[in-house]
Amino acid sequence: MTGKPKTGEFERIARFFAPLSKPESGAFSLSDDAAVLDLSAGHRLVAASDTLVEGVHFFGDDPAADIALKLLAVNLSDFAAMGACPKTYLLNIALPDSIDDNWLKAFSSGLAQGQGQYRVTLVGGDSVSTHGPLTLSLTLLGEIPEGRELRRSGARDGDLIFVSGTIGDAALGVKLRRGMLDGLVDEDRAWLLERYLRPIPRLALGRALSGLASAAIDISDGLVSDLMHICRASGLAAELAAPAVPLSDGGRAALEADPALVETVLTGGDDYELLFAVPQDRAGEIGPLASKLDLPLTRIGHFRAGEGVRVIDAMGDEIEIPSPGYRHF
Repeated sequence: MTGKPKTGEFERIARFFAPLSKPESGAFSLSDDAAVLDLSAGHRLVAASDTLVEGVHFFGDDPAADIALKLLAVNLSDFAAMGACPKTYLLNIALPDSIDDNWLKAFSSGLAQGQGQYRVTLVGGDSVSTHGPLTLSLTLLGEIPEGRELRRSGARDGDLIFVSGTIGDAALGVKLRRGMLDGLVDEDRAWLLERYLRPIPRLALGRALSGLASAAIDISDGLVSDLMHICRASGLAAELAAPAVPLSDGGRAALEADPALVETVLTGGDDYELLFAVPQDRAGEIGPLASKLDLPLTRIGHFRAGEGVRVIDAMGDEIEIPSPGYRHF
């Protein structure tokens, strides 16, 4: 971000973004005011939208390609949590004077990489200038077979709670970016930073959970906070066993150096793993699914009658969590 854009709005669209729309004929190479898209028979439209703001959701000197990939990933993660199939997206960008064409080239290259990886296509959007921070908003569109969507509201008393992958890595990666973690080996530092910069949406897992899980959500605001979202929507309480929460080698090393970081792991957010409920009589299907996807799926608690989330330690004592997760306002 070093200097003013060298191209105007329409030239910018034609140069950096219209090529990203070519796989979708109904996008008309971004030359019209709207795109015209088809849905498969027996499917319903799915839409999700997220906004990233410089200084809030990413650092201003993060690589532009990584910012683009993260913008895609956070929306794709919402689709993963519903078991939906993404197809196309709309992109709105508010650009400060500090954004130049080199940054836009790297950003659009990151989008192109993400499109190839996740099979989605840009079909429209808008770009404006701003005196404020760089602001990026993406709306993802796709579809799901009718009646197959996963919701937050489907958990039942006695259902088991599972998570994918490892938890807390992204929040610890942010602390690393701020120079707040010491004593980690290079391999662990690289892993935590990668998890912050390039989250992986669990799309294949989400599709596999459709018809198996009773409820699901992606972990964006923090494990405890997002578990609370399921509890509220389902009218239940949850008991979460902190020692069962899966950690990466880097996460484990950070906690060994500073056990107080357990709160960061439980509440930090930005992991974009899936948190989901499974009926007890179907829990035996989770191990084979984890093997098939080559993805750890770990049981961390259960739902019960009541309200709220109770976090317990290895002795069965409750851990007080002052703030359960990230709050935007």
